[in-house]
Amino acid sequence: MDKRNEILNAHKRRFATKAFDPTKKIADEDWATILEAGRLSPSSFGYEPWKFLLVENQQVKEDLQDIAWGARNSLNGASHFLIVLARKNLTGDSAHVKHMVEDVFGVPYSESSPQTIFFDNFQKKDFNLSTERELFDWASKQTYIALANMMTTAAYLDIDSCPIEGFNKDAVEHYLSEKGYVDLAEFGVSYMVGFGYKDQVQPEKKRQSLSDIYQVIQ
Repeated sequence: MDKRNEILNAHKRRFATKAFDPTKKIADEDWATILEAGRLSPSSFGYEPWKFLLVENQQVKEDLQDIAWGARNSLNGASHFLIVLARKNLTGDSAHVKHMVEDVFGVPYSESSPQTIFFDNFQKKDFNLSTERELFDWASKQTYIALANMMTTAAYLDIDSCPIEGFNKDAVEHYLSEKGYVDLAEFGVSYMVGFGYKDQVQPEKKRQSLSDIYQVIQ
């Protein structure tokens, strides 16, 4: 099988799994590969505005079910259950940007550097990002790139997944904050996702035709 078919077959295999087999667990090396696909994902300016919470605590899983209706099947059957956070108030002078520039990129940080000024202009002038909600939504968009990469990687490894937005965001954040798992001054919940092995027949994948969604500008 050539690489093109391998890639497309992984995408065809992936679907939002509604029923997982709770007796089947993902091997440690496969899980490490899925996580690495998330960690290596691209983000705007390379600032990686995300954090991945793996929920293993059974009491937490039970507590979440009343406030995360879309996650119940994953909470009850998936081998691994992730809550992915997006950073709040990510601006050119934020502590996280300073950390990324100095500790990850390995260059000195300055509020007057060309990189900082360019980022500031991008946020304020190009994308009109100024409010806390606008900044969070922008950061949350970055986390979805990691989600797609993790789910596709899982499918390539014959592992199933289910992306989840079916939850009460305020209630989940309040619960995680009360338990000490999330600092709401820094993070908000972006999405949840379950990974494991399906316990259902895979449905037929239905999508719009390419002609409906693809246009060439000549």
